[in-house]
Amino acid sequence: MKFVIVTGMSGAGKSTSLKMLEDLGYFCVDNLPVPLIGKFAELSYEPNSELQKVAVGIDVRTGLSKVEPALNELKEAGYSFEILFLDCEDDVLVKRFKETRRSHPLVMNGRVEDGIKKERELLKYLKSNASYIIDSSRLLTRELKTEIDNIFSKNKDYGNLFITVLSFGYKYGIPNDSDLVFDVRFLPNPYYIDELKMKSGEDREVRDYVMGFKEAGIFLDKLQDMLEFLIPNYVLEGKNQLVIAIGCTGGKHRSVTLAKKLYERLSKKESYGLRIEHRDIYKDSLRR
Repeated sequence: MKFVIVTGMSGAGKSTSLKMLEDLGYFCVDNLPVPLIGKFAELSYEPNSELQKVAVGIDVRTGLSKVEPALNELKEAGYSFEILFLDCEDDVLVKRFKETRRSHPLVMNGRVEDGIKKERELLKYLKSNASYIIDSSRLLTRELKTEIDNIFSKNKDYGNLFITVLSFGYKYGIPNDSDLVFDVRFLPNPYYIDELKMKSGEDREVRDYVMGFKEAGIFLDKLQDMLEFLIPNYVLEGKNQLVIAIGCTGGKHRSVTLAKKLYERLSKKESYGLRIEHRDIYKDSLRR
C-alpha cells in the first residue's frame, strides 16, 4: 500500500502532480481537510480495500494548523506514508499568479508576496518532514512528469535535489541564478574556424574539435570529481536546486559542448533530477 500526501506552495504544481500520480494509477483526492486524513488512511488500509496506491492533496485551505497532530496519529496507528512537497522560488510564484490573474488563497484582495510569506510559515512543518521535495521553479511540465515518474513509478532514489546544467555566453552576462560558474574560455575558440563558425556545440564537428584538446577532458574529470563531493553535501544541507553554469564568449560552441558532456556524465547518476539548458546558443544568429 502506497499512501502519499501531496502538498506545497500554491502555484508550485501540486494539482498538476496529483494528475500525474493519477495517470500512474493512484487514487487521488485533492483538498482533503486535514482532520479527515486519519479516517481516509484507515479506510485505505482496510484488508479488503481495493486501493493499493493513494495520493491526498492538502494545502493552506485544508486546516494546516492541525497537520502535525494528524500526521502523528497516522504514525501511532502504524500507517506508513510519504510526503511530496512542491516548492518554487518566490519571484516565479508571483509571476505565475500574475500570468493566471489568480489571487493567492491567503490574501484574496492583498499582495501575492504577503500570501507567499504567510504560506511558507504555515508549510514549514510539512517541508521539514517531506520525503521528497521538488522545486518546480525552472521545470517544464514534461520535466516535472519525469521527476514524478522517477520517484513513484521507477522507484529511483531521490536526493531532493534538481540540477540544471546551463551553458551561457559571457558577453550576455553571467546567469543571475547560477550557483557554480565555470569559465571554459581557456580552450581554443571554434568561432575562428571558418567551417565551424556558423555551427554550435549541438553539432558533432564542433564537439569533436573542442574535445580534441586534452585540456577539455582534464577539465571535465576535475569538474566531475568536485561535483561528486559537493552534491551529497548540498543534499545534506537541504539544497533543492543547483545551477551549474558553464560559460564561453558567445555561449554557442565551447560552453555548449562542455555542458553536454557534463550532462552526459551526471545523467549516469539516479539520485537527483537533471536537465540541460543552452541560454545563448542562438543569440548570435538572432542578432545578425
